[in-house]
Amino acid sequence: MKYLEGQVRIPSGCAISAVISKEGKRMTGENIIKSMIPMHDRSNGLGGGFAGYGIYPEYREFYAMHMFFDDMSRRTDCENFLKEGFEIVKSEPIPTRKHPNITDVPVIMRYFVSPLKSVLSAKQLDEKEFVARSVIKINSLIDGCYCFSSGKNMGAFKAVGFPEDVGVFYCLDEYEGYSWTAHGRYPTNTPGWWGGAHPFALLDYSIVHNGEISSYDANRRYIEMFGYRCTLKTDTEVITYIMDYLLRKKGLTLKEAASVIAAPFWSTIEDMEEKEKEKLTYLRKTFSGLLVTGPFSIILGFEGGLMALNDRLKLRSMVVGEKEDKVYIASEEAAIRTMEPEAENIYAPEGGEAVIVKVKEGCY
Repeated sequence: MKYLEGQVRIPSGCAISAVISKEGKRMTGENIIKSMIPMHDRSNGLGGGFAGYGIYPEYREFYAMHMFFDDMSRRTDCENFLKEGFEIVKSEPIPTRKHPNITDVPVIMRYFVSPLKSVLSAKQLDEKEFVARSVIKINSLIDGCYCFSSGKNMGAFKAVGFPEDVGVFYCLDEYEGYSWTAHGRYPTNTPGWWGGAHPFALLDYSIVHNGEISSYDANRRYIEMFGYRCTLKTDTEVITYIMDYLLRKKGLTLKEAASVIAAPFWSTIEDMEEKEKEKLTYLRKTFSGLLVTGPFSIILGFEGGLMALNDRLKLRSMVVGEKEDKVYIASEEAAIRTMEPEAENIYAPEGGEAVIVKVKEGCY
């Protein structure tokens, strides 16, 4: 029997890719788009996307909210909501090119905004918490409106389509950033739709993910106790909120957060030195509901850096390479070689090993 594309479940599907300059040198999105081409068959055209950091230097002090609207009336509803809490410095359609493989396009806008100080004072919130709450409110309460990116000097771009087509559609070759991540989606248990494509982003955190979260419901129930709402119909969304909660709200380090979602086995912890054993025991017990199980490889983007992480059993592929000041991460070495044919020190991180790369202080 001959199966048509999309009729066969491929649980190892999806592709991720990333590049970062440790010197903060800005590069166009052209190479990150090309990196997805050799991994084309890991996707099935139901989702592709990118995140770029350092792409809005002229508006670096403002939150860049990227929005999907079902129609123009929904846009009006959302803009009225934004005006209640934000100064809108600039609003415009996100530039796109017509592409034969990108269809059923929603209204796509971006807003550079700053929270009103009077509103922050009245609500007694810092601006990041206010922005995060506003994003969650838009996505959960305003029908037909989806805020899919909300950080400063960064932006996510995603659609239903193959990633190499999505990158061309969004004109990413015309942007420059010091860091890029990319995703090609092969949805298995969830629908392929514009809001469900990766990256998932909240504030400056973004996640691209290859795999499947078998602990999704437990993770979702835990994180929703703290005001988050999972509304985008894809399991990966919960990882973004987990990272925001652990890093921004709880103040954990990147390595500590990695030790929560890809926690070492108890038998491994038992053999550690006393100080490390005590810390990891605390993390496992305190945040037990945020242990992510199932096969995964993820790349977390954040202001000034990237973190790559496999599940602790390493059930999904991920390789890392470097050349001069750049570090490359991808599901396959072929993707790295497409970005940098002379890449060196290619290796596959171990399960649960966090690969953390940061831009030199003051260079972004």
